[in-house]
Amino acid sequence: MAVIHDTTLEPSKTELLTDWLPTRPWYRGGRHAPALERSGGFRLDDPEGEVGMEFIVATDTAGPEPTAYLVPLTYRGAPLEGAGHALIGTMEHGVLGKRWVYDGCHDPVLFTELLALIEGRAQAVAQSVSDTPDHEVTRSHTGAALTRDGLVPEPADERDGTRLPAPHGTVLHVHRVLTPVDENPPLPPRGALGHVATGWPGPDGTRLRAVLMTLRDA
Repeated sequence: MAVIHDTTLEPSKTELLTDWLPTRPWYRGGRHAPALERSGGFRLDDPEGEVGMEFIVATDTAGPEPTAYLVPLTYRGAPLEGAGHALIGTMEHGVLGKRWVYDGCHDPVLFTELLALIEGRAQAVAQSVSDTPDHEVTRSHTGAALTRDGLVPEPADERDGTRLPAPHGTVLHVHRVLTPVDENPPLPPRGALGHVATGWPGPDGTRLRAVLMTLRDA
């Protein structure tokens, strides 16, 4: 499982996202810069041990009401070929050195392991603790197996989130703006073929929960 280093990052992840989020079509803050807090999330492991993968719930408290965004990120020790458009920035890691930070929806390693998570073949791990499963992350899947070989993500950002074409004519909807629900754990939406959900602490300390991603027929 992922090893979490207690070290410095320059710039911080929040600083990188503060500049990047307003460039996205699903950003709700208009022309105003966000005031971000890292509220929660989880990680996935790369079987090859090369790519860091993190799903961050970042809460913007700048507006009248807090807005929680889902931001999948990948961290690499070298640029990802052909993905310059998905580069969020670089940061200096106190242990690992220079890291290239990407919008994870464009990274084939994250896409592959995310489908494995939905199918139950991969385990979500804790965001900030080494070698610890995150059992609050729930998932479901029905239908044909989601093949892993040769997956090339082709994400499309829209007003409501990011669409990722997936195997067998399905589409993975990444819900960039999270809508908390009452269910614990959150249930998959009607008609969904799969989903991922989790919880995070809200600004007032209450536990919020939402569906993060939904797999549907195209």
